[in-house]
Amino acid sequence: MQVLIVDDEKRLAAALAQLIIEEKNLVDVVYDGKDGLDYALSGIYDVIVLDVMLPGMNGFEIVAEMRKRKITTPVIMLSALDAVNDKIKGLNSGADDYMTKPFAPEELLARINAISRRHGEVVMNELKFHDLTLNLSDYTLLCGDRSVRLGHKEFEILKILLSNPKTVVLKEDLIRKVWGFDSEAEDNNVEAFISFLRKKFAFVKSSVVITTLRKVGYKLEVSDV
Repeated sequence: MQVLIVDDEKRLAAALAQLIIEEKNLVDVVYDGKDGLDYALSGIYDVIVLDVMLPGMNGFEIVAEMRKRKITTPVIMLSALDAVNDKIKGLNSGADDYMTKPFAPEELLARINAISRRHGEVVMNELKFHDLTLNLSDYTLLCGDRSVRLGHKEFEILKILLSNPKTVVLKEDLIRKVWGFDSEAEDNNVEAFISFLRKKFAFVKSSVVITTLRKVGYKLEVSDV
């Protein structure tokens, strides 16, 4: 899961990001309302945690603009504004949930997980394609009686590929989803990890291959050999 945190309280944002990362999720953090809107409009996030009082543009305006532009990413609003009218305003602007500060970080994490499930993220333990199985709980790739453990970025790339079998996944999408929206990662970073994955496929003796579409991206196919 990829989460965007938009909050100008940097210490709080850092603490929340660390908590979410420890649950094996990816996180981007921004501290300004206008930057938050730019990131949100990318549409790459599974959940957005959005503060109300922000410099540049407030949270109500951000979520309203998102919905106006047909961005359906679930939004949890955070605010010290605890009046009923403020909560109603947040929800009517397009937010999916509203939490008042202070709050327990563990509760926010639970709400992130719950809201992502409600919006179509299926909770599962593994992904499969042909003779390959990826265990989502321990990063293990299996084929028959052979298995190998994947590194974090190998796991994230393969999870995306397995979630889109026989579909071309663009390099730019892999960079944004695995390295982050503002990452300086380039095509050769992706190519390196694709090479690592191909070696893991060979090790477990899978007939699945990662096909490269030059200057475009990658897709999973079953080898005829």
